[in-house]
Amino acid sequence: MKFDVVIFGGGTSGVAAAYISAKKGLNTLLVEKTDVLGGTITQGLVIPSMMVNSQDINTEFFDDLKFFADKYKARHKYIDGNEAWFNPELLKIVLDDMLDSVKCRVLFSTEPSNILYNNNTTTFQLSLKHKILSLYIETKYLIDATSNGEIFKLLNYNFQNKSELFQTPTLRFILSNIDIDAFSNWIETIDKNRNITTVEHNFSQIYLSTACTWDKNIDWALRPVFDKAVEENMLEYDDTAYFQVFSIPEMPNSLAFNCPRILLKDDEDLLDPFIYSRALKQGRARIYRLYNFCRKYLKGFKNAYISHISDMLGVRESYRIQGQYTFKKDNIINPQKFENIAFACDYPIDIHSNSKEKDKLQHIKNTYYIPVETLISADNNKLYGVGRIISADFEAQAALRTQMSCFSMGEAAAKDIYKKQLN
Repeated sequence: MKFDVVIFGGGTSGVAAAYISAKKGLNTLLVEKTDVLGGTITQGLVIPSMMVNSQDINTEFFDDLKFFADKYKARHKYIDGNEAWFNPELLKIVLDDMLDSVKCRVLFSTEPSNILYNNNTTTFQLSLKHKILSLYIETKYLIDATSNGEIFKLLNYNFQNKSELFQTPTLRFILSNIDIDAFSNWIETIDKNRNITTVEHNFSQIYLSTACTWDKNIDWALRPVFDKAVEENMLEYDDTAYFQVFSIPEMPNSLAFNCPRILLKDDEDLLDPFIYSRALKQGRARIYRLYNFCRKYLKGFKNAYISHISDMLGVRESYRIQGQYTFKKDNIINPQKFENIAFACDYPIDIHSNSKEKDKLQHIKNTYYIPVETLISADNNKLYGVGRIISADFEAQAALRTQMSCFSMGEAAAKDIYKKQLN
């Protein structure tokens, strides 16, 4: 079988690349190792998506996603202007519908076993494995959206030097059967800081968000509640590192939790499968303690239950490709325009540290611009890397890794391939 472009990884960047590629008329195949599309936004429960000032550069996928999500009532526009409060379960159906609408072929439960680049035909020869079946495919272009650069590894292409710094992972979860009315009234009463706690009463369900961390630079209203739970041995102190909740469209009695933070030792690397597996177990143990904490200490949670634990660890950074251009922190602090812009962003440098008081949230005054060359391999201009593996240094990647930017990365790669096909 022959394709114009094959995308490996059906997460946020990969599904955007596949959709736009097929919409442009390219013969497109999306290969996903699990049984569902969406990655962090569906399996990872990373909702809502954080908005950025995209300057309407490569936002076609997001615009179409909103349209399709509205068909399924899978989205809400929040009072702060965020248009990307999605329902992660419904979005699985939404993404299937989107790719069907542009006739993009999808292979689930499929992984690459071997990849070769043929210099004579300038095409990639792919060996794929679906359960016990093998498939052999040829393509002109490849997009690696695997989050760990699996295609770059198979081709023995270059990566950035790994930073000694790292960001902590998170394992998200959902609690259901909450008395949201009771909780919203209680949290609004104890927390007057509307930058931390926001509640929206004007719709068929109550939408809210609140947070608390162990950092002391903010007077968290929930801090005394967490301190009491630690004192009474309901929580371990490290369980209090980060706590954040969001409402979910079409799930009126549920809340999505952006926690717990999973703390690792300085010499532990999530690329080690044993460390990764232990982190998952640590995360689930913390979730159980937080679940019991909520039921005892938070108003409205007495009859709540765990309805969903994320199917994947929320990893913020890993390998970063060696692209034709490496985007650096200085490109954010001192923005410059590039000839071929992949996307625009104003998201802060957001580093979730493994140590108390070491988090970094450096707000950015201006929009900055990221060139397409950060997505193209320095070893082969027919191979693209999108998502958190973008060619960037550690601090820049911490500002570029959000879902909105990943949507635009995938779209930019697809459109660049389309332009090359026309020439």
